[in-house]
Amino acid sequence: MNVSNVKTNVKTNAPRIKSRSNWKKKLTPLLFISPHLIFFTIFLAYPTIYGLVISFHSWNFFTDMRFIGLENYANILWNADSIYYDYFWAAFRATLTFVVLSVPFLIIIPLFIAIAIHARPFGHNFFRALFYAPSLLSVVTVVLIWIWMLDTNAGLVNFYLGWLGFDNIPWLTRTPWVWISLVVMTIWWTIGTNMILFLAGLGEIPDHLYEAAKIDGANRIQQFFNVTLPGLKGPFIFVMIMTTIASFNVMAQPQLATNGGPGYETRVLILYIYEVGFTGGNPRAGMAASMSVVLGLMLLCISLVQFKLMTREK
Repeated sequence: MNVSNVKTNVKTNAPRIKSRSNWKKKLTPLLFISPHLIFFTIFLAYPTIYGLVISFHSWNFFTDMRFIGLENYANILWNADSIYYDYFWAAFRATLTFVVLSVPFLIIIPLFIAIAIHARPFGHNFFRALFYAPSLLSVVTVVLIWIWMLDTNAGLVNFYLGWLGFDNIPWLTRTPWVWISLVVMTIWWTIGTNMILFLAGLGEIPDHLYEAAKIDGANRIQQFFNVTLPGLKGPFIFVMIMTTIASFNVMAQPQLATNGGPGYETRVLILYIYEVGFTGGNPRAGMAASMSVVLGLMLLCISLVQFKLMTREK
């Protein structure tokens, strides 16, 4: 083989080698993200799309799906003669009540606990572990603990109230006590997670900002509003949005503690969707799916509004 043929072969093979190298560069990122992509597709994207499809059908799991268009949405959004309309909005009001009562405390209490622990008082590691520990428990365990404590006749709380001369309080059977009970057990269970997030944010605020504020004569309250809160803007937005979404998705606490009672006072939206879709002799999967879609769109709109309000320039 002469020299000219070798040069020709080298020139011919060079594009192929370069093409293979480019394919390897393109495939490498896909290989890294493929586990998450597979998980996302199977457990999030596919169920979401399939749930949207179901919402346009009448289906009870046992018969073939029958396409009915927007009838399910009409029965829960604007057809006031439908029983689902009344129950859906009653459950939404119950959910909104829980959100309004719980979210402010689930943000403010962890914030101040995080600020106190960040100051590193004596035993701060112990108190950080103490406040975070309940978040490691399952919701069933948490609710059982509080049912034992709040039982009207044999609960620990009413025992001590009776010892102090007070009458028994129907914590789990009468309003407004049921709402107080649900909010308190939720706060006790979840403040640890938000506290850790705020602690991480506080650790990112430079100390020289506080020193400059002290030199300018700012007291602790002024430092809080002018240094701490602006420094926690990112974690605060994240905590607020995630806490709001989690509160709208509340189900286990009212299901296990009050069973939606008294009456339907604490039958929140997720609990009602579960009852429509999976209980009774004739489950309505299509109706439940349409309710889930409406709730999802509501949460998306609320999250976008919160994000815009918290990130807009002053």
